[in-house]
Amino acid sequence: MELIEIKKIDSTAATELSSLAKNIYVHHYSHLWMEGGMDWYMNEFAYPVSKISKEIDNENCLHYIAYQNKKAIGYLKINIHAAIGGGDTQEGIELERIYIDHQAVNAGVGTFLMNFVLDIAKSYQKKYIFLKAMDTAEKAIKFYNKMGYAVVSKFRLSDTIFHLMKEEYRGMIVLKKQV
Repeated sequence: MELIEIKKIDSTAATELSSLAKNIYVHHYSHLWMEGGMDWYMNEFAYPVSKISKEIDNENCLHYIAYQNKKAIGYLKINIHAAIGGGDTQEGIELERIYIDHQAVNAGVGTFLMNFVLDIAKSYQKKYIFLKAMDTAEKAIKFYNKMGYAVVSKFRLSDTIFHLMKEEYRGMIVLKKQV
């Protein structure tokens, strides 16, 4: 595997992150949406530059872009003080997003980034890391299991907010790993 460089970003990189997130999202998740849904999700809900700037400026959020040969190949969004189901936010850390360019999948990048998140959790003296995944994402779930994560709960995305997402993809799971 070629050297991966991970850079913590600030709001000056919001445009770069927005573009990267949209590029990665299209390749992995376009099948989830009815007509107009993916455009809404990427450009209004999740990745507008203004929203990403606010998230980056939030002291509870850490954003990183991963580079290989100076090319952005993925990113991480981590919520430092987070909990599952109303637990103690001092104990948990959430990996809200781990996105990897489709060309870098199955090349060790995911493992590298997951180990990076584990190091961050240890540096904040967290007891566990958790993340959410679609219950239909079999390859991702298998990967998370291999990395030591286990399913602890399930839920469905809101029909009100995600009405443009195909019904069969609204099931979610929460996975947890002890630090």
